[in-house]
Amino acid sequence: MSLIYSSVVDAPLDEVFAWHERPGAIHRLSPPWQPMSVVREASTLDGGRAVLGLPLGLRWGARHTEYAPPHRFVDELDSAPLSWAVRWRHSHEFRAEGERTLMTDRVDTPVPGVLLRSMFAYRHRQLAADLAAQRAARLAGDRPLTVALTGSGGLVGRALGPFLTTAGHRVVRLVRRAATGPDERTWHPDRPAPDLLAGVDAVVHLAGASIAGRFTESHRTAIRESRIGPTRALAGLAAASGVPVFVSASAIGIYGADRGDEELTEESERGEGFLADVVADWEAATEVAGVRVVTVRTGLVQSPAGGTLRIFHPLFAAGLGGRLGDGRMWQSWIGIDDLVDVYHRALYDTSLSGPVNAVAPQAVRNSEYTRVLARVLRRPALLPVPSFGPRVLLGEQGARELAEASQLVRPAVLTKAGHAFRYPDLEPALRHLLGR
Repeated sequence: MSLIYSSVVDAPLDEVFAWHERPGAIHRLSPPWQPMSVVREASTLDGGRAVLGLPLGLRWGARHTEYAPPHRFVDELDSAPLSWAVRWRHSHEFRAEGERTLMTDRVDTPVPGVLLRSMFAYRHRQLAADLAAQRAARLAGDRPLTVALTGSGGLVGRALGPFLTTAGHRVVRLVRRAATGPDERTWHPDRPAPDLLAGVDAVVHLAGASIAGRFTESHRTAIRESRIGPTRALAGLAAASGVPVFVSASAIGIYGADRGDEELTEESERGEGFLADVVADWEAATEVAGVRVVTVRTGLVQSPAGGTLRIFHPLFAAGLGGRLGDGRMWQSWIGIDDLVDVYHRALYDTSLSGPVNAVAPQAVRNSEYTRVLARVLRRPALLPVPSFGPRVLLGEQGARELAEASQLVRPAVLTKAGHAFRYPDLEPALRHLLGR
């Protein structure tokens, strides 16, 4: 036995076990820093089989055995060639302790436990936080919904979809290829089919071309055209279909590239620049009659699976990180799981309408961000990036509106609503996401 890891979860036994049986559980428990992806999740814990993708094209297949609800199930590695070289038997055990649950992971493998402990610590923290967020949502009026989701394969969609299904919602993924099952529908962004949203209770619209990259004319066109027209068409269809709530991605880029030390809230005037123009038109495209619309103005999303942290993490881990220029730019950030909670709240909290700043309460300057990331990774941050560097990669406009952007954004609407952030401060957020 190489590892035994236990913790007490503040939720009843039946609720904790049922969470593990719902679609999306394996996605929510997979640490974002690990180089693996979920290829297929098991259809059942009673004899089902999950498959994870590893580097070099390897597959980790695990069969669920010894199903004894609500107390136990086991995963056993059964895929060659890994199973020839590595023994892996993972027992998931659950025991009631009053209204709480003692959860224990027992892993029999030659892999040293010290290499596994951070993974299981992450899994237990993530489960406890998800259950707490979902319980709070139910108390506030959340009920099972059928949610149509665009952009399900992006950074936010890969986190949000599984969170919603483990919370008891049905997620229908709108995809631009042929649908492959009952929970997918083919979506033509410019001309969605009239019945695309039949039976849907809410739409979450995340799709749009990445803004990362050199700001050439073709890149700017892709950013704009992937957002404005498709959003207007989908919002109009939601209104025509009687869908009561339409939640759309948006961005703090609406406030402009540099507002100095001005504190920006949802009531602040929009700024100037290409991204501010795009976001303003993007939000205007959601304005349709008869539908509650929430536009989620997202800050710098923190996850090693994507966004800026995916770039910074390996550089800082190698001791090659440092501030950008003078490091005085404000960075209004949000952890990926807090962003998921904001989207979830937008579905059930009918008091939310219009723009919502999805940023943590405590913005930091770039110099502080680099210090914190270096401290979390136990590395120096002594190599500042010269100001001409981003211009070489992104061009003049891209550097100004992306790399050098400075926006001190406050989540005023969420604060007024009494919203509880999982990670209001940067260091705990990074430690959780990076397993440190």
